[in-house]
Amino acid sequence: MKLLKFGFFCLLVVAMSCKEEKIELNADVYETSESGNKLTLLNEFASLDYVSTITINPNKKFQTITGFGGAFTESSAYLLNQLSKKNRDTILQAYFGKDGAHYSLCRTHMNSCDFSLGQYSYTPKEDKELKDFSVKEDLDDLIPMIKEASAISSDGFKLFASPWTAPPWMKDNKDWVGGKLLPEYYPTWALFFSKYVDAYKEQGIDIWGFTVENEPLGNGNNWESMHYTPDEMTDFVVNHLGPRLNEDGKGALKILGYDQNREHLREWVDSQFKNEETSKYFDGTAIHWYASTFHVFPEELQYAHNKAPDKLLIQSEACVDAEVPVWKDDSWYWKKEATDWGFTWAPEEDKHLHPKYAPVNRYARDIIGCLNNWVDGWVDWNMVLDIKGGPNWFENWCIAPVIVDPDKDEIYFTPLYYTMAHFSKYIRPGAEVVGVDKTDDSLMVAAAKNPDGSVAVVVFNEGNETKAFDLKLGEETRQISINAHAIQTIIIPAKA
Repeated sequence: MKLLKFGFFCLLVVAMSCKEEKIELNADVYETSESGNKLTLLNEFASLDYVSTITINPNKKFQTITGFGGAFTESSAYLLNQLSKKNRDTILQAYFGKDGAHYSLCRTHMNSCDFSLGQYSYTPKEDKELKDFSVKEDLDDLIPMIKEASAISSDGFKLFASPWTAPPWMKDNKDWVGGKLLPEYYPTWALFFSKYVDAYKEQGIDIWGFTVENEPLGNGNNWESMHYTPDEMTDFVVNHLGPRLNEDGKGALKILGYDQNREHLREWVDSQFKNEETSKYFDGTAIHWYASTFHVFPEELQYAHNKAPDKLLIQSEACVDAEVPVWKDDSWYWKKEATDWGFTWAPEEDKHLHPKYAPVNRYARDIIGCLNNWVDGWVDWNMVLDIKGGPNWFENWCIAPVIVDPDKDEIYFTPLYYTMAHFSKYIRPGAEVVGVDKTDDSLMVAAAKNPDGSVAVVVFNEGNETKAFDLKLGEETRQISINAHAIQTIIIPAKA
């Protein structure tokens, strides 16, 4: 009898041990860190006393991803043409190759912008029929860059275009900067968009869509701009741009309204999506991040989604502005030393939104914050700038993920490049953002399930200490550690 009891006890212990044994989660962990990792595949992890938990819930689904990427500007394209073929190819492969950042959503400018070599329009002469429309200004630099990128990209990428201004002859102030489009030229300006699509098609480039106007609230009257109120933009789209594109067989092109900072988002989506008639031609809304160096404005993003839950919400421009690039010093990009325009110029009541910040922190925090608040696309600004932060005809210096010195034919992939790649390379178009629960509030986390069934989890640790966490998906668990000042993308392969 005692022997039977002892045997039963042993079986019970074995059964309990089996029940408590964790099923190992299969995952690859890639990290970029201040300590030197650059999309490095990690195989060993620190063992810590405190281990938090990150739980992925793939059954809780949010927005579908449109893509991640950057902007083709004349400045970037011009710089690529100043480099050796080897370095030019290295940069384009790094951005568009499958083994690189694999960009999937990109922007470009119609007519000139501040990151052009000078001011130009495709229609410099007054003519309502736009008979002399020509994109010849783009043939030397911009168009070749886009075509080479397209040839490299295995999956292709969506390209949308943004005007900074109509040609001065269409505006009330007859100037490149500021002013408004004269109502008599609304039909002509709508025709301009249609002709642009045809001109680029002739060059072998397909346009996916447009934003109606870059920064319709203006930019302090510094470089190319044109002003709209929300209702003026809605009027132009509903009564002119949308019907024109439809009439010309281009109704599938996406039209994104607004295209400026998030703090004013409510009044614009209220106008765009006021009713069925106003909503008809708007496919979504574009936003910028320049209202703050750290604040994502989640309430505004949630409001925009709830106002039009079936429409796109795309972050169309972001960069570290008002800074000359720091050359070949990775550590600077992880330190809170950068400022932005608002550090000096913001109104006193808004200065708290513009403290010094670490550039990597700003990118990682914003992208994760956007993903967790219904944003489906995130587009950086210039892909390439020089060591001065240009060329820029207005001397509006900024930083790009890739910096080049054309005089020495040298290139520098800053930590911002790798930060972008943590999202663009591993979260692919068509992915669905899924639910995440975490017990450590100091870690920022977002997750998405890709069309191939794999799950990408991005974790950002901006703290000064290494952190450990159990990553859970269903019954499977994997204990992982993330270095201080680091971003990780964890890829969980699809089940066979």
